[in-house]
Amino acid sequence: MIQAVDLIFSLIFQGIRLYLILLIIYILMSWVPASRETKIGILLGKITEPYLAFFRRFIPPLGMIDISPIVAIFVLNYLITRGVLEVYRLIMASLM
Repeated sequence: MIQAVDLIFSLIFQGIRLYLILLIIYILMSWVPASRETKIGILLGKITEPYLAFFRRFIPPLGMIDISPIVAIFVLNYLITRGVLEVYRLIMASLM
């Protein structure tokens, strides 16, 4: 049972890391606007825009600078990962 929980949470953490990488790539693509019109750019937009749109509703751009992706990365990398880790610790403590 413990091995199954380890596997599930390992997959969740790997999924978070992969999404973080895709998010960073999509954000960097904004520096070259034509890159977002490619097939990869459109695919990344479909994957990442719903998550970024949530933060853009609450954080307005500061002039020409949109800081919502920075907050989105912080939330994903720190808060969500930390929350999943705490759930993992609670489950593991209850199994032992």
